Amino acid sequence: MISVVVAMITGAALVTGLLFAFSNFVMAALADVSTENAVEVMQRINVRIINPVFFLLFVGTPVLCLIVVIQTFLNAGENLNLWLPVGATLYLIGPLGITLMFNVPLNDRLAKIEKSNANEWEIYQVKWQRWNHLRTYIGIVSIVLMAVGLSTMSV
Repeated sequence: MISVVVAMITGAALVTGLLFAFSNFVMAALADVSTENAVEVMQRINVRIINPVFFLLFVGTPVLCLIVVIQTFLNAGENLNLWLPVGATLYLIGPLGITLMFNVPLNDRLAKIEKSNANEWEIYQVKWQRWNHLRTYIGIVSIVLMAVGLSTMSV
């Protein structure tokens, strides 16, 4: 079970780190360039991010989270460690859930706009960043809880 937890934390950290980069500097850099360039670059990012490595992390980490949640409750009689399932559940809500419910639909909408549409870009950027910040913060908290859970596991 420890190897599953370590893989879950690693995947969560990599995905959340990616989200943090967007919150910390990527979107700010896009705001510094022309609307046409910003839209084009973000559209390219949204196409390029769909690759085997990202897909493995984006899909694999939630699967590991589900395994940890299920295993925790199947073995509830033995040293119940709630840090892990709470951290895993937060990851499912934040980096996964918010992405699927809010950021992906915004990306799909961005894919269809004209590169020179400053109004649509502004709306996209504000909404996308709001949801990205939230999923990043939830991801960070989930990783901390997972790490605490790992540190309290009996070997």
